[in-house]
Amino acid sequence: MTEEKLETTPVLIVGGGLVGLSAAVFLRRRGVPTVLVEKHPGSSAHPRAIGYTTRTMELFHAAGVELPPVHGGKPRRARVASLAGEWFEEYPWSPAGAASRPEIEYSPMRATALAQDALEPILRDRAIELGADIRMSTELVEFAQDDSGVTATLRRRADGHEYRLRAQYVVAADGVRSPVRKALGIDRTGRGLLSEQRSILFRAPLDEYLVHGVNQFEIEQPDLTGFLTTYNDGRWVFMIADDLERDENAQRALLRKAIGRADIDIELITTGRWELAALIADRFAYGRVFLAGDAAHQLPPNRGGYGANTGIEDVHNLAWKLAAVLTGESGSELLDTYDAERRPIAWLRHEQIFARADYKAHLETGAATAEIIDDDAMELGQLYRSAAILGAGPELPRAQRPEQWAGQPGTRAPHIPVRANGSEFSILELFQRGWVLLSVDGRWASAAAGMVTELGIEVTFVHIGEDVEPVVPEAFQTAYGISAQGASLIRPDGYIGWRAVTAPGDPDRALRDALAEISRAVRQFAER
Repeated sequence: MTEEKLETTPVLIVGGGLVGLSAAVFLRRRGVPTVLVEKHPGSSAHPRAIGYTTRTMELFHAAGVELPPVHGGKPRRARVASLAGEWFEEYPWSPAGAASRPEIEYSPMRATALAQDALEPILRDRAIELGADIRMSTELVEFAQDDSGVTATLRRRADGHEYRLRAQYVVAADGVRSPVRKALGIDRTGRGLLSEQRSILFRAPLDEYLVHGVNQFEIEQPDLTGFLTTYNDGRWVFMIADDLERDENAQRALLRKAIGRADIDIELITTGRWELAALIADRFAYGRVFLAGDAAHQLPPNRGGYGANTGIEDVHNLAWKLAAVLTGESGSELLDTYDAERRPIAWLRHEQIFARADYKAHLETGAATAEIIDDDAMELGQLYRSAAILGAGPELPRAQRPEQWAGQPGTRAPHIPVRANGSEFSILELFQRGWVLLSVDGRWASAAAGMVTELGIEVTFVHIGEDVEPVVPEAFQTAYGISAQGASLIRPDGYIGWRAVTAPGDPDRALRDALAEISRAVRQFAER
């Protein structure tokens, strides 16, 4: 019997939930052949995540994943005795003071809400459409890495057949218990386990209680405390901090107590048991294996939607770097910046969760409370510091509102409305496809064009005022913090990697030096 041929792929993704599927979409969109394995046959019966931020919607939109917007603004939460009983108060969604600021349009996209089990098939279909090899009911048995790649043993659960696959890199999006993380011996740090949680997913005719946009309810009774919310598709979930097994009669009795009515017809769908915990992996990368999503950071559900959204941003950050290294455009040192950029963001979100009202009670007595960073800053104003960013000093805060950054390297490129060919759109539409150089001064065009010859990296030059026209005059220089002779270099993930505030003496050399350092194309550059 001949030995089965060893399969190969540039990237193996372990885990087919939101984060793993997003990784497949982002990698295939950049042309990287990808195999994804998921041990389950489909999405979880428990919907879990529901809210997706403006930034996530930007990333999905750029990758051709379109989701319906939510109308009526952000969800609202109330503290009540029961759904049909006394309402005590409504909590503000955003931190105190945020709503008093003038409204600024930071993005052309809007946050949305969609049950995770409805989103995952959309992502799966898009990944397959882009050419990803998705293998459901297939589990990772073991793996071993060396200097040139990772050899994985996979098992088809339908027939137990095992085979080997060789990948240059592995993305582990295999959940909070992450067998990959455990096999690598990576520990986690953080607040740790907060409580054991039970949840009951059910259907009931409760839409009459969705008044004034409130759709999240903290239930407070002398003998019952829990959280009740809707998935806006007829399904509701009730969560309670205990670890008790309940039969169907006990589940219905508990739900009727939380609803406050005994005459409600309840259809039970499924139950869940999970740990409410806050833990961050001590490293997000080990050799050729990268942790993402819950495998890298277990963050409790909160009104900022930090869990799933943080994971989706993880793999977007990683995808362009893997693509650049696999094509030979960048040196492998670029991959070191994944941990440097994403792990501090996970810690920032961990810190912010416990600074806010939802989880502040879990702090030890006397523990210092971090200053609350508002939602716009947390979502669109985070700062990366790494070797792939030039000019973001360590003295800067980790997140600010986008207008406060004024084009600072290490921040997401600012949104401004622009016009071209009779159409109006966001300048963000020009990014996340490759390297982009922006300037009002057309003399930067030759510098950008020369990067293919100098470094093997294609840089698209966008002449502001010629190729696109800002809807508001001078908006570009103000938002990007540069003079009419300066330039801003945007990375393939839409983050500012470098800028020249004014014209350097030799624009060609300045751009070449900056791009070579950011992309880690150091050996190729040094040989010239």
